[in-house]
Amino acid sequence: MALNSVNTNVGAMVALQNLNTTNGQLSTVQGRINTGLKVASAKDNGAIWAIAQGQRATSSSLNAVKDSLQRGQSTIDVAMAAGEAVSDLLSQMKEKALAASDTSLDTASRTALNEDFASLRDQITKAVDNADFNGVNLIENGATDIGALANADGSSTITVLAQDLSLGGGNVTVGATDSIGTSTLASAMISTLQTSIDNVSASLANLGTSSKSLESHMTFVGKLQDTIDAGVGNLVDADLAKESARLQALQTKQQLGVQALSIANSSSSSLLGLFR
Repeated sequence: MALNSVNTNVGAMVALQNLNTTNGQLSTVQGRINTGLKVASAKDNGAIWAIAQGQRATSSSLNAVKDSLQRGQSTIDVAMAAGEAVSDLLSQMKEKALAASDTSLDTASRTALNEDFASLRDQITKAVDNADFNGVNLIENGATDIGALANADGSSTITVLAQDLSLGGGNVTVGATDSIGTSTLASAMISTLQTSIDNVSASLANLGTSSKSLESHMTFVGKLQDTIDAGVGNLVDADLAKESARLQALQTKQQLGVQALSIANSSSSSLLGLFR
């Protein structure tokens, strides 16, 4: 190879190659600083990018799980509020029945007590009918169980059992037309009401347990999602302190590379001195 040639400038070729390499590295570092990611696309690191995308999908799916758990909680909260109202109404009805069981009452007093009893009885129906959240009523007659999502692929659910608190149902054994118009009816009603109160209390306890279960699982899902997001960050996030240091070094190398190329390009002009 001719060392002194105007046709082939080896020094300039080497300097240009090194400058192009430095410019490529500088572009990569600038991209990491701009995005905050060391793996922003599949071409950066295909395997890591694929793993990160899978974990991002899982984390995103957990948002749907949290939404489902929150809807379940809200549905239970509405049902419990209505159930507590039903329990209070039953207690008041028992008080009226106990008062009406007194055989010494006159007709006017018994009639007044029976009217109060009927009014309280009808309020139970109103409370149950209005215990609706997002189209779901857990305490109406014929209510069905609901299931809240428990994991990201939908293969597991947390079931909340419906509790029928309607009049004449399995828990509230008071009928929609029952009365305490006589002392005999009132005496019999006391036992019926106590049984209903006990049943409603047990139903509310079941709803409370289900609500607590959903709350606990939602806390777990939130922590799981945070852990997954942190794991994705460990895989793809750039260390900006290191990238900043590399940026300064590469900018210096770029300037030196430009100077080296300039020197290499000027070397051929020195050959003109040989012909003077």
